[in-house]
Amino acid sequence: MKHNPRVTSSRRKCRKAHFTAPSSVRRVLMSAPLSVDLRNKYNVRSVPIRKDDEVQVVRGTFKGREGKVVQVYRRKWVIHVERITREKVNGSTVNVGINPSKVVVTKLKLDKDRKSLLDRKAKGRAADKAKGKFTAEDVAAAAAPSLQEID
Repeated sequence: MKHNPRVTSSRRKCRKAHFTAPSSVRRVLMSAPLSVDLRNKYNVRSVPIRKDDEVQVVRGTFKGREGKVVQVYRRKWVIHVERITREKVNGSTVNVGINPSKVVVTKLKLDKDRKSLLDRKAKGRAADKAKGKFTAEDVAAAAAPSLQEID
């Protein structure tokens, strides 16, 4: 069901927006999920992938292979991971492109901007968790009338 009237659900327009997206938007679209231990540590599910992150491939022919991200190739919507290469017919080796959604990040390269991003995302998730939840104290306070209401 469509929630936002300003966002189209047309297949043609969505595909055009995706494939003509600028680099800044592609960064967000090329996010990768965090491993279970990182997810518990930072309370964040996924982050935009970047060079020097360490990842593990979870789908495809290279499933189970780990390595450091050598390049985030936004134009082709893929990442290149060290030691995941193939040999061309002429003998040269080339990196194999892997979709960022098919890897999990096992180690993050942290700097101040990345730290602030993780803090911001964690704060948003914490606010969502508390949303709509009532504690026993809230219920008791609402049920007991205050002294001002009695007068």
